[in-house]
Amino acid sequence: MKDGDLTLTPDLLLQAYQVGIFPMSEGRDDPEVFWVDPRMRGIMPLNHFHISRSLARTLRREAFSISYDRAYEDVVAGCADRDETWINETIFDLYRQLHLNGFAHSIEVWKDDHLVGGVYGVTIGAAFFGESMFSRETDASKVALAYLVDRLRQNGYRLFDTQFITPHLARLGAIEIEREHYRAMLTDALAHEATFDAKGPVQSASGVIQRNAQTS
Repeated sequence: MKDGDLTLTPDLLLQAYQVGIFPMSEGRDDPEVFWVDPRMRGIMPLNHFHISRSLARTLRREAFSISYDRAYEDVVAGCADRDETWINETIFDLYRQLHLNGFAHSIEVWKDDHLVGGVYGVTIGAAFFGESMFSRETDASKVALAYLVDRLRQNGYRLFDTQFITPHLARLGAIEIEREHYRAMLTDALAHEATFDAKGPVQSASGVIQRNAQTS
């Protein structure tokens, strides 16, 4: 690690999330990890997720099937499978341990039994800290986010932290807020309980669309 001599452990990682910081690496081959505390934080307001007409059509076609925590490590590997990534071996192993301990979850998107997209993140209290997503088919990552937001809303989550904001996330409803505002939202979310319930049923696409329309 660059910041101090502390050994990065799953427990330390959970503590970091609870004060608003998270780890990154310069690249997959860089063994060092550094802490990030953005001045402007990306969040996805759970009642303002935008399902466009084209995404709604994709969902209704049900060309993809959805699962939760069925292939967590494969999702993380998919997120890291790009020219530039902040997921090095240390980070991969730490988040694998968080998953084994029940603090990290994934949503998988499948087509013809092939993993074509997904998203994963960390859960503490009623906060979901989105880490990364990937897509190998058009709209696969958007479908993963639609199902994720639906599950977070239904299961009592109060904060969906995206860390940063991208044009892709902004089109879906993500916004940036200042650090102090984020920390206030984080404190509130950590004071409540929510359950990801990875074994719970996968909702229908029509249900996801309908509930989103009711809350947006």
